[in-house]
Amino acid sequence: MTRPQGDFGERQNTPVTTSSAPPPAPIRVTVWGENRHEKIEEHVAEIYPQGMHTTIAEAIKENLGDACTVRTATLDDPEHGLTEEVLASTDVLTWWGHAAHAEVSDEVVERVHRHVLSGMGLVVLHSGHWSKIFVKLMGTSCTLRWRNEHDRELVWTVNPTHPIAKGVPHPLVVEEDEMYGEFFDIPVPDELVFVSSFTGGEVIRSGCTFRRGHGRIFYFSPGDQDYPVYHNKDIRRVIANGVQWARTDRPERSHPVLLRYDTDDFFNGVDYSGPLR
Repeated sequence: MTRPQGDFGERQNTPVTTSSAPPPAPIRVTVWGENRHEKIEEHVAEIYPQGMHTTIAEAIKENLGDACTVRTATLDDPEHGLTEEVLASTDVLTWWGHAAHAEVSDEVVERVHRHVLSGMGLVVLHSGHWSKIFVKLMGTSCTLRWRNEHDRELVWTVNPTHPIAKGVPHPLVVEEDEMYGEFFDIPVPDELVFVSSFTGGEVIRSGCTFRRGHGRIFYFSPGDQDYPVYHNKDIRRVIANGVQWARTDRPERSHPVLLRYDTDDFFNGVDYSGPLR
C-alpha cells in the first residue's frame, strides 16, 4: 500500500532556508515628564535628583538596551518638547504629569492626539490618568478614589500571557505608594493586565490597554512622586514591556480617514467630499 505524500505523508527532504531579514529598527521613545515636583519639593528632588523623566528613561534603556533610543522632554521646554518633528520621529511616548495638567497647551494635546490616532504608542503613568491627552482619548472623566498615606501596593497579574506581564513577579510588591482605587472612571479596557490592592483593602485596574485609531495605549498606575517607585526594578520592567507592546506593527503612520468605495472595488477608496456637492 502506497502512503500519500504531502501534509499527511512522509516528510520531504526539502532544503531548509534561513531568513536573513534585518533586525527591527530600535524603538524611538520620548519620555515626557511634568518636572515640577522635583523643582519645588526637596524630598522629591532627593528621590529623583535628575527628575522622574530621567529615571523613567533610564529604566527603559536598562531593560531594552540597543532595542531602543530614548530622549526626554518636559513641560517647560518650548512647545513642551513635543513639536511636530519630535512626535513624527517618536514610536512610543510616555507621559507623567500631576500638578500642572492645566498648563499643557491644547494645541500640543491636539498634536499628540493626532499622532496617537495615526499609530504612535502612548504609555500613561500614574497621575497621567487626569492629563488632558488621556482624558481626551478615553472620553470619560478618568477620576478615581485616592489617599496618600504610605500604603503598600500589591500589583497582581491577571493576564499572565500578555507581553506586558513578561518577567513580572506575581504579585509585584511596592512597599509604599499612593492609593488609587475604584471606581476608576475609564472605558472598559481592551485588555486588563494588572489589578492592584492596597493596605485599606481598596483595588484598582492598575494596568490597562486601549486602542484608539491606529495607536496602542497602556495605562499603568503605580508611581507617585513622594515615593521611589520608579527605582523598583519590577516597575521598571513593566514600563519597558509597555513601551515594547505599544509600538505599532503598521509599516507607516497614517491617520484614519473616511473614504468612499464603489461596489466591487475593495481597494481604491476616494476622498469623501461631503453630503452636499
